[in-house]
Amino acid sequence: MRKSVIFGAVAAAGMMAGVASAGTLDDVRAKGFVQCGVSTGVAGFAFTDANGEWDGFDVTMCRAVAAAVFGDPKAIKFTPTTGKTRFTALASGEIDVLFRNTTWTYSRDVDLKFTFLGVNYYDGQGFMVPSGLGVSSATELDGATVCIQTGTTTELNLADFFRANNMSYEPVPIETNAEAQAKYLAGACDVYTTDASGLAATRSTFEKPGDHVLLPEIISKEPLGPLVRHGDDEWGDVVRWTLNALIIAEEKGITAGNVDDMAASAGKDPEINRLMGTEGEYGAMLGLSKDFAVAAIKTGGNYGEIFEKHIGVNTPIGLARGLNALWTEGGILYAPPWR
Repeated sequence: MRKSVIFGAVAAAGMMAGVASAGTLDDVRAKGFVQCGVSTGVAGFAFTDANGEWDGFDVTMCRAVAAAVFGDPKAIKFTPTTGKTRFTALASGEIDVLFRNTTWTYSRDVDLKFTFLGVNYYDGQGFMVPSGLGVSSATELDGATVCIQTGTTTELNLADFFRANNMSYEPVPIETNAEAQAKYLAGACDVYTTDASGLAATRSTFEKPGDHVLLPEIISKEPLGPLVRHGDDEWGDVVRWTLNALIIAEEKGITAGNVDDMAASAGKDPEINRLMGTEGEYGAMLGLSKDFAVAAIKTGGNYGEIFEKHIGVNTPIGLARGLNALWTEGGILYAPPWR
């Protein structure tokens, strides 16, 4: 039953993908800002601060896109989306790009007609339980009630995991992370399952985080990244190469603090020169200014700086780089050459 509902939503969003025509880059320029789809609120990734301003890992990367296009990271508006509404919002043209914990999958790429533009966080689905439950492994969850976001890969992965382990469960459907948190803390479900990064983010907001355990099992691959509609190729290139610029900047030691100095004059590293716009016409190839990558990096720093500020080990979220470390540092984070 649940699978048919999910795939029905997939088909509907796929039909809507043709509603919004290509040419988003021109549309964005014409209106003067980027409309970015984000989550309804996940600590460290996308949230509103005390002043009502959006901030976080995903938010900063979307601001970098605005900086690349307009030279101004504030030339942006945010639309909070749920697991159910995010694809309709993108397909209909309500948003220009989705920068929300969204997994790159075959059906979303091919059937929904979306183009994923890289991976900004390598994740996997996990489980959180109250420590008082006395559970140390997800294989001990037979008969549990599980809070699960509908319309997500998480829902399907959960069904696969329990079936493979000959266990049963009772789903407690939720639409937003806030709803999941409320129901989980109220005892409406024994377990909350979503991407492991989301669990760590949610736990960090609890009054007593130590009373909750992230179980060791990671049951899926969840490559999370930005996406646009099929056909928005020029716009997709802008988003893709803004993300790549942040990754390459970390590889090359370019930070928010030194980017202006490195852009002021050509150095010995040709790739840095190309990235800074002091060599070649790489900005013109995208229809952007020659220093668009400089503007993007100045927004929040390189990939590593953005990670450490919002979700790293010294934040309440406390995430280690893991797979998201650079390929030269034991991870798999890797950007194509800037040449």
